[in-house]
Amino acid sequence: MTVAVLRADEAAWRVLAGLLPGEDIGSPAPDDAAAVRIVAHRLARIAASRPELGAALRQWAAVSTANIITGGARVVGTTVQARDISGGIHVHEYGHHDSRLPVPRQLIPAPAHFTGREADLAALDGLRAAQRDTGVRIVVSGTAGVGKTALVSRWLGGLAPMYPGGQLYADLQGFGDDPADPGVVLGRFLRAFGVDHVPIALAEQTALWRTVTADLRIAVMLDNAYSAAQVRPLLPASPAALAVMTSRRRLPALGLDGAAFHQIGVLRSEDAVELLTHRLGRERVASEREAVQGLARLCGGLPLALCVAAARMAARPRQPLAVLTGAMSSDHDRLDALDAGGDRAVRTALDDSYAALPPDVARGYRQLGLLVVPEFGPDHVAAACDLTPGGAVRLLDELVDVNLVEELGHDRFRLHDLIRDHAALRAAEDEQPDARRAVVRRVLDWYLATATAARRLLSPTHRQLRRDYVFPPGHVPAFADEATALMWLDTEQIHLMAAIRLAAERGWDATAWQLVDSMQPLFLRRRPYDLWTEAHRIGLAAAERAGHPEGVSRMLTTGGSGFYNVGDYDEAIAWFTRALEGARRDGDLRAQAQALHGLGQSHRLAGRLEQAARLFRQALDLRETIGYARGAALSRLCLGDVALASGDAAGAVDLLTRARAALLAVPDPYDAARALAFLGLAHAAEGIRDFPAAEACLRQALAEFVRTGSVHWQAHAMEMLGGTAADRGDPGEARDWYEQSLALYTPLSPTDAGRLEDRLRSLNRS
Repeated sequence: MTVAVLRADEAAWRVLAGLLPGEDIGSPAPDDAAAVRIVAHRLARIAASRPELGAALRQWAAVSTANIITGGARVVGTTVQARDISGGIHVHEYGHHDSRLPVPRQLIPAPAHFTGREADLAALDGLRAAQRDTGVRIVVSGTAGVGKTALVSRWLGGLAPMYPGGQLYADLQGFGDDPADPGVVLGRFLRAFGVDHVPIALAEQTALWRTVTADLRIAVMLDNAYSAAQVRPLLPASPAALAVMTSRRRLPALGLDGAAFHQIGVLRSEDAVELLTHRLGRERVASEREAVQGLARLCGGLPLALCVAAARMAARPRQPLAVLTGAMSSDHDRLDALDAGGDRAVRTALDDSYAALPPDVARGYRQLGLLVVPEFGPDHVAAACDLTPGGAVRLLDELVDVNLVEELGHDRFRLHDLIRDHAALRAAEDEQPDARRAVVRRVLDWYLATATAARRLLSPTHRQLRRDYVFPPGHVPAFADEATALMWLDTEQIHLMAAIRLAAERGWDATAWQLVDSMQPLFLRRRPYDLWTEAHRIGLAAAERAGHPEGVSRMLTTGGSGFYNVGDYDEAIAWFTRALEGARRDGDLRAQAQALHGLGQSHRLAGRLEQAARLFRQALDLRETIGYARGAALSRLCLGDVALASGDAAGAVDLLTRARAALLAVPDPYDAARALAFLGLAHAAEGIRDFPAAEACLRQALAEFVRTGSVHWQAHAMEMLGGTAADRGDPGEARDWYEQSLALYTPLSPTDAGRLEDRLRSLNRS
């Protein structure tokens, strides 16, 4: 047994203060035992984070926590103090006893096959550096199964030497059936630092935790947090501490506590393949590389899905990987296919996230799983979920906050493929069939109304056909100008095509052909030829099934235009001939003129100029008879083009000048620009050869096509300018125009791009 005695005089405190410059250690009275013990505990904490002072501080703490015997005398070790003793006292102590607890090292290990995430690790390093002097608090959020825990475990594991006071870990189970109570977690944390008597009340536990951690350099990982309220009591008080929270929610309220935020996304495709390679072995992956890439794609880069898929295939070493890929290729079977020995981890994780949603948000989540488009905005959500625009924004905010919806920026959002599958499954389980159909129908009606509004703005002189709505949309975007309307049609063209296909598949035939009709400005100005012809084949069949003669006529004429633009003149003539027969049967002079005009253009592009001129004149006569000024101007425009091709430049100038004036008067700026472009060619033709006038017309036409957003005609005008430059003997300028034209044509039309490449090759040979 050892007994040490220290007199607590002023000199001793001065020595202690010299060891700890800048530290507030207090100065208790020599006979104040409670105050001395508080200082001793504080010094013990400092010792844990200051190894160079540890020995001296621990020695003083041991001395100063002795029982006070008298006045300034203190003793440590085994002590007996009594007035009277009867009988013997036996005190035995064998060897040296060290009652210090080990420094807690509770972090869970990072996965053995951790892959990628270099950008995320660098981002966390940056957030830590930015907060280093004020205490680091970081929230790492992301959807279920995206790898938040693995990332943070890997990152904190590399920082362990920088936090010698210890590393603590707690799974808060925020999305399970029984979330962790902060008081229970605090009790574990406090006991890890040697606190034997933990208060019962949470407020007292929190105060003690702040006291214990006030000077410690520790790292705390709080995994699967649900809310800021669950996290706040567990945050360490030391400005040198690091606390990292992972959550499926963004937890923005922790910003009030100084937290920084990092959102984690899915793995890149190459990292997803590498993760599968680690799990399955390089030899197996090398033999089925294509299947592995397909599996990574079907898992959408979600680490949990990748690990589950790898576990399933690892348990079946003789089964080709293509078997699982095939099973997952069906959207409805994808989640069921991710079943590793009965452990349906992916669906369970998503079910937990779903169960935590408020009822109205859960309903919105289910309905978004029925959307026909992979990306969407608040307007789509308002239509699908029958909400006001403000209600749609609030729903998206809730779903983004819990990382079930991914924000892409500029009011664009999406569901991860597996999350969309899950939402659709929940809709199948929790929504009635009529309710599910209504969601889809509302979205299609919204697309029809919005595309029709864009068409009306872009083609105000075109005859508006009927529109049939089951759920007339309460809110349709107001387009500021033509450019905005055309941009919307361009952005949504793939989604509009999906809506057309779905409407036809569901038997909603009126919606199908009317959607096709609403896309007409896009077809004319952007020239997506494959979509143009596909859409009209679907639209024509739908209009015929619906028994809508005006729809059949419109599909035949606008569809025929698509066919002659792709060079399928025989198909175009067949469509326009059917349109002409139907119009004559119905006595519709306007429709007859439209069909004759289309037949004329088909023959013109096929090189049959006399037939084309005859048909255009017939169309012109009908249009003038019924007083259709715009149609008559278009027929003159086409007759001017035929005259130009026939060598009658002067006649072409007259026809085109009249056509442009009439189109400007309508007004129809797009077709007026077309007339001006042909007029430029006429000025450059033999017999006139007024190159300055030609180039002035073509440059002005190009500027007008830019304003109307017609990329195809911008390219065409550049091609015309190149040809004019070549005709006047300037191959350098011709090459510049041809190269600019080719750059615009390449993504639009392989046929036109091929023609420009031929022109450039010919120019280079000359």
